[in-house]
Amino acid sequence: MKGVNRTKLILLQPSPNHKQGGNCSVASFFVFASRRRRSRLWLAALLSFTFASLLALLNTSTSRPADGLPSSVSYSSVSRSAGEAEKPLPAAVFDALVDYAAGSTSTGMMNEEDLRAVASVLRRRAPCNLLVFGIGHETPLWRALNHGGRTVFVDESEYLVGQAEGRNPGMEAYDVAFTTTVRGTPELLAAARRQRRGECRPVQNLLYSDCRLAVNNLPNQLYGVAWGVILVDGPQGHAPEAPGRASSIFTAAVMARSAPWQVDVLVHDYDREVERVSSGEFLCPENLVGGTPRLGHFVIRAGTPTDGFCHNKTSRMSWQPPAAGTIAGS
Repeated sequence: MKGVNRTKLILLQPSPNHKQGGNCSVASFFVFASRRRRSRLWLAALLSFTFASLLALLNTSTSRPADGLPSSVSYSSVSRSAGEAEKPLPAAVFDALVDYAAGSTSTGMMNEEDLRAVASVLRRRAPCNLLVFGIGHETPLWRALNHGGRTVFVDESEYLVGQAEGRNPGMEAYDVAFTTTVRGTPELLAAARRQRRGECRPVQNLLYSDCRLAVNNLPNQLYGVAWGVILVDGPQGHAPEAPGRASSIFTAAVMARSAPWQVDVLVHDYDREVERVSSGEFLCPENLVGGTPRLGHFVIRAGTPTDGFCHNKTSRMSWQPPAAGTIAGS
């Protein structure tokens, strides 16, 4: 500060008695002071930039949720911008996984013909939003084949859900309470027919549905997802008191009709009465495009009628539920 005051005094009140050498001293001093000012300006600018950068970094860190993604951006959009979520499995890896699973001899495993039929749909549609009713031996396979997409599992067993999540870190699965039974399916379908234009209509928000066949206790966000493939392989339906799959088939049919594109719906154990008749009631024969003797493959296209499930009414159930203690289908 003293140097700055002395410079002002010399410039504003120069002495006529100063010699030439003195003038050189004054000029040199002025240049030195100017350089010091420039250095201070550069230092101030550098400090300002550093402070602004730190402030921006701090604001970005505090505005992100625990998963590290910006709170205003969804996970799917971030994944797409990174270009990673759009890439399906390489064909060789896909084939190897299917071949390995098809060769398994585990009890309760889906047979090879059905497994390859499901895999062929995922090969065409993945990566996509995949909803699977039921947890079983194939659970890790479905999730792997839909690499890059979102795969959600729903099951009636809290134990199976916890076990699957423990064996497959990062897996998205939910346990759901089903209130239906195989024995009560005829009455449930009759009630759904009576309420076809009301509570059991084909296009609705299932979260608020009072239809007895609607699964409306899933996490709220799942009802807003546009699914690409829905696989119905649960809940259990082998005994009269088991939940049966009429409810999951009805729910899949409503969800499929809410999507902006065509949805592939696959129903396993299609050879059993509940699965076959419920599929005919809500997924409709005109939408059946293929499958196997034990797997029904339906395609629900966007813009299907909203006042009824099927163009042609299916016949009413003519079967009688099995007596207690017997097996419903194979």
